[in-house]
Amino acid sequence: MTVSPHSKAKALKPGSRRPAKELCSECGLCDTYYVHYVKEACAFLNQQIAELETVAHDRSRDLDNDLDLYFGVNQEMIAARKKEPIEGAQWTGIVSTIACEMLERKMVEGVVCVQNTAEDRFQPMPIIARTPEEVLAAKVNKPTLSPNLNVLEQIEQSGMKRLLVIGVGCQIQALRAVEKELGLEKLYILGTPCVDNVSREGLQKFLNTTSRSPETVVHYEFMQDFRIHFKHEDGSIEKVPFFGLKTNKLKDVFAPSCMSCFDYVNSLADLVVGYMGAPFGWQWIVVRNDTGKEMLDLVREQLNTQPVMSQGDRSNAVQQSIPAYDKGVTLPMWAAKMMGVVIERIGPKGLEYARFSIDSHFTRNYLYLKRNYPQKLASHVPEYAKKIVSQYKLPD
Repeated sequence: MTVSPHSKAKALKPGSRRPAKELCSECGLCDTYYVHYVKEACAFLNQQIAELETVAHDRSRDLDNDLDLYFGVNQEMIAARKKEPIEGAQWTGIVSTIACEMLERKMVEGVVCVQNTAEDRFQPMPIIARTPEEVLAAKVNKPTLSPNLNVLEQIEQSGMKRLLVIGVGCQIQALRAVEKELGLEKLYILGTPCVDNVSREGLQKFLNTTSRSPETVVHYEFMQDFRIHFKHEDGSIEKVPFFGLKTNKLKDVFAPSCMSCFDYVNSLADLVVGYMGAPFGWQWIVVRNDTGKEMLDLVREQLNTQPVMSQGDRSNAVQQSIPAYDKGVTLPMWAAKMMGVVIERIGPKGLEYARFSIDSHFTRNYLYLKRNYPQKLASHVPEYAKKIVSQYKLPD
């Protein structure tokens, strides 16, 4: 019997320095014998989104097409929400519903998703869910670095042939790079947009600095109304204006990998479900290929939908945010609230809000990379990101 290269390889020992060093996003690949492929697969050692787009979607994005440029290869975009939301879901439960349907219809034998530990609601615990109940136990985002791919060895050892993986951009790039080594008959990838993750310690600093009651926060999200929405255990929603964040205290809280990432929209997933391109209260869904369409079709009848929309102009707001973040400017809360109200009324909405968010993060991350890893700037920043960043004047 021929032994595949990775079957003789060993995972890195816990605590070992990862090949990507401080840029490691802790995706979990190095915790498995697939570490054998890390130099090719790691998003921070070998950025290859354009090449992998062609593998996953049969084409890479068209840089002259604005929708492609910003949001990646796409067949369809809609705004949606479940007619009957899942109780306790962060939104209405579209991601969980798709995963449950795929298990119940036996389209897949397992779902890679992230529960939390019994001790800590924010401490991620990747699992291979085999029942809808296990999927539902993973609902609600864990806004911390999560080693989702550390279950890859279990997949091969279990003999599974049909699998759904739910993950974020850096995890999915590594997964696509080793996909052919997994021995699967069919891999489905359901992605979520991702930006600014933190370590568990970093998350606590963010909560302590920003929320009125950090110990009771159940989940939070940076929303389209330019406020952070914290949901607390009693069901109350606390809203904090973006512009009131203590930027000077939080500039260093985000992981270096996230500060060096240009895959906010999860370019390599088959289907992406988030909120950034939808009106307030709706979810943004991007179908990237036929596999993604197959997944969305499972739940269409359970959804209220509407076309995506775009309103406003982000450009001035992005340009003004660049030096404000760079200098760690924090407004008094009264001024932050006033600015938030004004921008909510006249600012970018729908896809234009998504472009605002992408532009703001790409310009920030480009500066971070230029200042801290100038040797990686040319090879690590994708062409689409360079084109987006070129619209703005950046400080030295």
